[in-house]
Amino acid sequence: MTRALVLGGGGVTGVAWELGLLAGLAERGLDLTDADVVVGTSAGSVVGAQVCSGTPVRELYAAQLRAPRGEVAARLGVGVLLRWAWAGARGRDEARARVGAMALAARTPSEASRRAVIEARLPVREWPARRLLVTAVDAASGEFVVFEAGSGVSLVDAVGASCAVPGVWPPVTIGDRRYVDGGVRSAVNADLARDSEAVVVLAPVSSGFGPAPRLAAQVAGLRSAGSRVAVVAPVAGARRAIGRNVLDPARRAGAARAGFAQAAAVAGEVAAVWG
Repeated sequence: MTRALVLGGGGVTGVAWELGLLAGLAERGLDLTDADVVVGTSAGSVVGAQVCSGTPVRELYAAQLRAPRGEVAARLGVGVLLRWAWAGARGRDEARARVGAMALAARTPSEASRRAVIEARLPVREWPARRLLVTAVDAASGEFVVFEAGSGVSLVDAVGASCAVPGVWPPVTIGDRRYVDGGVRSAVNADLARDSEAVVVLAPVSSGFGPAPRLAAQVAGLRSAGSRVAVVAPVAGARRAIGRNVLDPARRAGAARAGFAQAAAVAGEVAAVWG
């Protein structure tokens, strides 16, 4: 049986919640990190690279509980969100290109400083042996792209591109193109797991903007193709722990603990799919 782990976007608190949930499930004998393929979008690309590195998930979870150092809190301001909404009132490619144009014009930290942050989050710098798919969007054309080991792109750059929140972080230069967050296309991109028989989706954020593909539709497509699918999103207590600013590192530990605690409630559903 082929199994896929799909890790959605959700900022630094999304990273923490996903790692907490994975650690909590592992405590109950459910190791989702042995998936045949891991799909990572934005925060999920960080988690995907981490869990595919061979580092025990319990260690990755423990790191989320430490006081944040070296990362500055950011925020998706009202102006950014309004521009996203304006861009979303178009067709899919056009909407993504409009968001990309906004990202290219925004004042952000330098690419070099942001790359250093991404590199510090990754236990290894090389693509893992396990198949890892990292999503991004071409800032100029709006084209959706998927990076993997054979793409000729470094893991750090691929993850950096997937995490390049438009209007907050700089688009990532790869060759002669620049890329923004894979969440611009979909917060989860679960449809990339379409060839897997068992799919578990961790979705810190399940909604999208404008014409972006909805998670519910992606899951319905997977099921209609014969996949068994379990979707886990933060419950009310986890949402409170995450708070309103998913880019605030001060919320990291609480989000991680909330994910760990939530594992008890979802273990049965996940086990039924994972086998």
